[in-house]
Amino acid sequence: MADRAELWMDSGAFTAWTRKEQIDIDEYIRFCLDRLNIISYVVNLDVIPGEFGQKDLPPEEIERSAGLGYQNYHYMLSRGIPKEKLIHVFHQGENFKWLAQMVAEIPYIGLSPANDRTTPEKIMWLDQCMPYVIDDQGYPVVKFHGFAVTAPRLMFRYPWYSVDSTTWQMMASNGHILMPRKVRGQYNYSQPWYTITISSESSRVKEAGHHYNTLSAAEQQEVVKYIESKGFTLEEMQTNYLKRSELNVIYFKDLGEHLTPWPNKRFEISKSQVRGFGL
Repeated sequence: MADRAELWMDSGAFTAWTRKEQIDIDEYIRFCLDRLNIISYVVNLDVIPGEFGQKDLPPEEIERSAGLGYQNYHYMLSRGIPKEKLIHVFHQGENFKWLAQMVAEIPYIGLSPANDRTTPEKIMWLDQCMPYVIDDQGYPVVKFHGFAVTAPRLMFRYPWYSVDSTTWQMMASNGHILMPRKVRGQYNYSQPWYTITISSESSRVKEAGHHYNTLSAAEQQEVVKYIESKGFTLEEMQTNYLKRSELNVIYFKDLGEHLTPWPNKRFEISKSQVRGFGL
């Protein structure tokens, strides 16, 4: 029998926030309760501070939102969402006391770097999170999920239980496929992926170095070899975004198979990293 897929339910709080809309927590809870037999995990309803696009939020506003979010977590528990299925999320910018509290009482939590941060900036913050979620040997003490952290540097660096992002879909919709780099003749998924613009409708079809059509013959041959090894054709990649999506999903599946299985992955924490260093 094939492995059962896990279905996550997210509230859509971020999308609603960008549209200045409100989500009714009771409706969200009812929707989830009616489908608990097929939903593996439910993400708590976040309370996001400020307004979309607002910079330099007052610390008290961030603290207020973090507290309200935690209240939502306990309210959802009280209404019947099982603790083992309910995931609360710690966001970049919040006080690390909330992360310490989460680790003390929640079996599966989320870590969410700010969307507008670069990968090195996300690493700085995630490194600060690690002392709260690992033991003295660097092994995880709680399951933690990474929101929008599928860059290989992030996936290989930390002992995640799970991660997500929409990169596979966004890339495919914009005419791109993801392809692993080769090191000494072998695909190496720990390295940043190649982004190959391949759609025949792309505006970059004639831009040197930006599209499959402008690659050298040897480079094109390597791309086709990879595509065909996954059961697709070049024409499908050029004309069908759904097929590009499938190939990009396979890329991440293959990447996942190169990660150390949870909880055997260790994080090498440096002596300079201490709890509460909350930049």
